[in-house]
Amino acid sequence: MIIRELEDSFIMITQHDHAKISGEIAHQWKDEYFKGEERKEEVVLGIYEHDRGWIEPDLAPLWNMEQQKPYTFMDYPLEAKVSFYKNGIDEVAKMSKYAGLLCSAHYASFLQYEEDPIGIKFMEDESTRRLRLLKQCGILGNMAKEKLFLHHLSILKWCDNLSLYICLHEPGVTKENEYSFFRNGISPAFSFANNEPIQLNWNDINTVSLSMSPLEKEAQVQLVFKEVKKEDIKANGLISAYTNTHNAFKNLRII
Repeated sequence: MIIRELEDSFIMITQHDHAKISGEIAHQWKDEYFKGEERKEEVVLGIYEHDRGWIEPDLAPLWNMEQQKPYTFMDYPLEAKVSFYKNGIDEVAKMSKYAGLLCSAHYASFLQYEEDPIGIKFMEDESTRRLRLLKQCGILGNMAKEKLFLHHLSILKWCDNLSLYICLHEPGVTKENEYSFFRNGISPAFSFANNEPIQLNWNDINTVSLSMSPLEKEAQVQLVFKEVKKEDIKANGLISAYTNTHNAFKNLRII
């Protein structure tokens, strides 16, 4: 779950709804910047589905007693979190081995410095999975295909980060109130953008602008969220309050 705390409520966005925005962005990626167009359908699929392991747990969000707010994808208990990661990658790999390979590599980057035995075991298991999928996809040992795979992984990460930028901020937020890791642009960098992070900014409450767009045209995405009232959580508990709050929708432009 992605959470933004307001004075009297929490804005709650499921990981899968965030991933759908990532997928919509990837779908608009220019062919000239994509490379390996024969893999585009699988890459876009992987980006759409990269957080599907969170679908079930996000139906029943957990309350963080210590922080007195819902757990987010960042602070969720590690043992449960890595099981969601694994289940999601399993499901994506059944749809497409290449998409599953991308998701495995994406999640491994989150835990590359993890010292907890649970995280280390996850990393070892996913390394074994990736080796198997690299062989099955005919990539292992082929430098050109390995380089192409890393480019596609960068596209996944970039689309993921742009969607996170949209989800983590109040629409129209000023630059000084952005999360610090977005203020210098969105990563990773690409050669078509002179290997510099692409800068981004809220033009207004409905429009995010890019200093250089890799997209074919303006992307129109829909942000799906729930605004869950703190008084409802206090009275009925988080799961009940969340379940009984209706979805809200905001249409946004990326130019």
